[in-house]
Amino acid sequence: MTEKHFEGQNAIVTGAGQGIGFEIARQLASRGARVMINDINPSLTQTAVEKIQSEGGFCSGYPGNASDPDLIRKMVGEAVQQFGSLTLAVANAGITLFGDFFSYAPEALARVLQLNLAGSFLLAQAASVQMKRQGAGGSILFLSSVTGHQAHKHLAAYGMTKAGLEMLARALVIELSPLHISVNAIAPGATLTERTQEDPDYERIWTELTPTGRPSCVDDIAHAALFLLDPASRQITGQTLVIDGGWSAISPYPDPSTGEKKS
Repeated sequence: MTEKHFEGQNAIVTGAGQGIGFEIARQLASRGARVMINDINPSLTQTAVEKIQSEGGFCSGYPGNASDPDLIRKMVGEAVQQFGSLTLAVANAGITLFGDFFSYAPEALARVLQLNLAGSFLLAQAASVQMKRQGAGGSILFLSSVTGHQAHKHLAAYGMTKAGLEMLARALVIELSPLHISVNAIAPGATLTERTQEDPDYERIWTELTPTGRPSCVDDIAHAALFLLDPASRQITGQTLVIDGGWSAISPYPDPSTGEKKS
């Protein structure tokens, strides 16, 4: 990609105060896109915006709950007001609530479903309505996970939502292809972020388990995201790209009692 490959593109990225979402937003802005960052934490939102602006990127913030239909509608409207149009939408916001299946609380299930599935659906819907109105196409990207492909203990609800997002990307091909809107998903595996590195053993364990010899970093995920968001990639639609260093090809799993590799 050239330095300003995304010039003329206008994006919303949810859940982008830090981690994968932030890096996607940062790389889009560094390549010329105008980006609106959303995060539920206003302080993280503002800090992320300032970081991107300090690097010369065009960025604004819209903090709030990305599962709130009213917020999504207003955020899309604000992006159009600021940028003139909306051409890219990245539904990255999500929540992981671990829990034993037999005692998983209905309240926890409702939270996971509302943000991971409903929030992503509603952002895609609002963005697509705007793109349809503009008549110039666009790209939508969902953030799935390898847990949508491989079973993980205590992540039944989360994995279900991620598999659902991949099916949503496929289903929307029927609706969006005639409008020249591509819709895809990426499914990261173990990735070093601020959240995962709160576990002091995370990097060591996933270095051992990942065939490439390291867990992913946010750059790895963002590069894949930009490939699918690129207008030159719009013939690719309804697909999910797994970025996990080959882990899901062999699927070793850490022993929960020791953290060591299990075959």
